[in-house]
Amino acid sequence: MSFSYLVCICTNLYLPLVNQIVALLAEELHMPCVPEMMFGDNILRIQHELLFGIEFNATDALKCVNNSQGMVKVACAEEWQESRSEPEHTKEVVKPYDWTYTTDYKGTLLGETLKLKVSSTTDHIDTEKLKAREQIMFFEEVLLFEDELHDHGVSSLSVKIRVMPSSFFVLLRFFLRVDGVLIRVNDTRLYHEANKSYMLREYTSRESKISNLKHIPPTLFTDPNEITQYLPVKENICEKLEFPENSCYESAAAPEGT
Repeated sequence: MSFSYLVCICTNLYLPLVNQIVALLAEELHMPCVPEMMFGDNILRIQHELLFGIEFNATDALKCVNNSQGMVKVACAEEWQESRSEPEHTKEVVKPYDWTYTTDYKGTLLGETLKLKVSSTTDHIDTEKLKAREQIMFFEEVLLFEDELHDHGVSSLSVKIRVMPSSFFVLLRFFLRVDGVLIRVNDTRLYHEANKSYMLREYTSRESKISNLKHIPPTLFTDPNEITQYLPVKENICEKLEFPENSCYESAAAPEGT
């Protein structure tokens, strides 16, 4: 089996953006500030030789933050916001925004004349196939942003990919922990089998108040891989990302890091 995709990892040595770029980005996103560690140059891109595909980046993820929706409130929220505002803006009225940077981002579709067609489906990713022992030809994890919420928790977004001879699997994970308040995990899984003309994408949002997790060892609260199984599912969306008609998907490709 073979793939017709190029997997490209673009990073800037995991260095956060400089202040001038951060200020411009915050203005574009209508936020007083962006996450403390904003890796705007880090990208995971999966692109077909005909240029359609999907990528994952921090800027587009932050565009999906809903600043008008009900936000997490803690006793120190106003203090935190004030401390993060630049001095020259302290006299301005700061518009409400989601200081946890919660995002339901599922990736950015690539292509101009040709694009993946997204539709709802009842199909699910076959987790048993993912458990099968198979050579891992390529693996990479990329951090997109992280913020410690002024020492009151953590908000982070990362994406990782695993390429096997017969398939590839991507996990985009948003993890939020507001100490003493709640834990939230938004996962987007993307799966493609070689010689198939589509990908499957599953988005799952899980969340729980800390007060409902008293039976769970607090040591697990900091590990999204461990705590996720204890969080109730709030939303689940299954989609099929179909290749454009008449596109050839049976040709060689190889993972590449840049």
